[in-house]
Amino acid sequence: MAKTESTMMPLGTQAPAFNLPDTVSGNTFSFSDVKSDKGTVVMFICNHCPYVIHVQEKVVEVAKEYQDKGIGFVAISSNDVENYPDDSPELMKKHAEKYGFNFPYLYDESQEVARSYQAACTPDFFVFNEKDECVYRGRLDGATPGNNVPVTADDLKLALRNLVAGLPVDTEQHPSLGCNIKWKQ
Repeated sequence: MAKTESTMMPLGTQAPAFNLPDTVSGNTFSFSDVKSDKGTVVMFICNHCPYVIHVQEKVVEVAKEYQDKGIGFVAISSNDVENYPDDSPELMKKHAEKYGFNFPYLYDESQEVARSYQAACTPDFFVFNEKDECVYRGRLDGATPGNNVPVTADDLKLALRNLVAGLPVDTEQHPSLGCNIKWKQ
């Protein structure tokens, strides 16, 4: 596990398109399928990363709160499952059920989607506005395993609050910190 920061996609970048299988429903979802007229959160996570597990319950809570306010949510796992079998689609489904995911959990087998989003770590959060432009990228909040900072989701929630209210999203944003995405050789 290499501690890695997100690369911070440039603000204003159009949301890259994707078509990926949902490990829970078996359906295929595109960005158009998960996006909302108000905004959309795309998050790169995985099953085994301690940084993801540390915040997983709060992520589901935030998704529920902001889906009710019109924000779309989707999670994507892009890890190499050959070398990291804990992140297999079968176990992704179990993980989603265990934590009560209320959003699709998609499998990016080719890793092309992670590359198109410039995702570098898990968790890595991207927020797009109603025009599908990146207005936020980075961390959930300052909490990481062992740093004794409470998991609040304050950074992500501030961006979403402003987006829902039609206000500008603060451009002072912090990279996420987590496990590196497990790239194929």
